[in-house]
Amino acid sequence: MEIWINPACSKCRSALTLLDAEGADYTVRRYLEDVPSEDEIRAVLERLGLEPWDITRTQEAVAKELGLKEWARDEDTRERWIAALAAHPKLIQRPIITADDGTAVVARTEEAVQDALSRK
Repeated sequence: MEIWINPACSKCRSALTLLDAEGADYTVRRYLEDVPSEDEIRAVLERLGLEPWDITRTQEAVAKELGLKEWARDEDTRERWIAALAAHPKLIQRPIITADDGTAVVARTEEAVQDALSRK
């Protein structure tokens, strides 16, 4: 499994602590440094079963600069959202765990981390 983190994020640190406590085998991706491509974002969205606006941090300063809250949330603007996430990775909700079964979860709670761990 892989976990996308921002080391400054308390939810990310909590998820890592829980993964370590469970003895999980995982890879850390510091996605602000190792920025996911648009294709990688599409793949994670498919694994999550979510749309790009579902994993966008709309309270970030760059989101306000881009006016994301006013963007349409439909198939016609989906690629625009994905491009924004790739161009501004700080907008990506965190942490995201890609589970061994091909799915993924936004692991902001202990329950979500446990859910990822249970997916074999």
